[in-house]
Amino acid sequence: MSNRKRRFGDRYDGRLLRTIDPFFKIIPYIMATRVDAQNFFEEKIPLEPIEAYLREKRQSGIKNIGFLHVVMAAMIRTLSQKPQLNRFIAGQKIYARNEILISFAIKKEMNEDSPETTIKLRFLPTDTIMDVVEKVNKAIEENKGAQAQNDTDKTARFITMCPGFLIKFIVWFCKLLDYYGWMPKILNEVSPFHTSIFVTDLGSLGIQSIYHHLYNFGTTSIFVAFGAKQRERVLDKEGNIKERKFITVKIVVDERIADGYYFASAFKLFRNLISFPQKLEEPPEKVVEDID
Repeated sequence: MSNRKRRFGDRYDGRLLRTIDPFFKIIPYIMATRVDAQNFFEEKIPLEPIEAYLREKRQSGIKNIGFLHVVMAAMIRTLSQKPQLNRFIAGQKIYARNEILISFAIKKEMNEDSPETTIKLRFLPTDTIMDVVEKVNKAIEENKGAQAQNDTDKTARFITMCPGFLIKFIVWFCKLLDYYGWMPKILNEVSPFHTSIFVTDLGSLGIQSIYHHLYNFGTTSIFVAFGAKQRERVLDKEGNIKERKFITVKIVVDERIADGYYFASAFKLFRNLISFPQKLEEPPEKVVEDID
């Protein structure tokens, strides 16, 4: 994201944080894996402001914009302002990721027998919601159809042609190389597990969100899942019963990358951006950099 010069101890996908609090430096040795350090958050996202925004955009001629685009644009903007969320742990050390990357899974066709593929996209911290719409829709279109194969699919197919004991060795060896930051760049590029955020849209399948575990392989520190639309009755400020539509978003994070106060402020920002998607139409006034 920045043009900092690479220093000793940095990785090609992240820079080592050297001025971080000593307490945070020791935590990865106490909680050695992401599964050890998982924290779970749930957020109800009111749909009224998003649906009103989407109607407005579609009426203006932008037909290919949806809820996923708003959520991803809000994530990217949040990372641009709250860079600690874009950290990862590798080799018991804390790194600031060099890029904003989002992975998400799609069905090639909407039926039970259709294969699933995973897409990883690179975004700029200055991307607007229209940039997100363009990048996401282009990637989805390129990966539609049972015959379409991206580099992730090809790599997985090649590895699974090997016998089981060799697959086990390959995965173990990749984990070892990644621990020290020596895994080949080409594998990092095709791996959906080396990303800022992994997103799953269960609403498109008509089911509710789940708490999806983090992976010990790779560098993903945040997993976001959102489900189908729901309705509930709530009391307004005057004490009247009102029905509202919402979507439940469930987030699993690696608690070693930031403290609870930081996570809370980041989620408040994310919720605010979701509630006022118009803010995502312009680039941020500034991009906040992580510490040295």
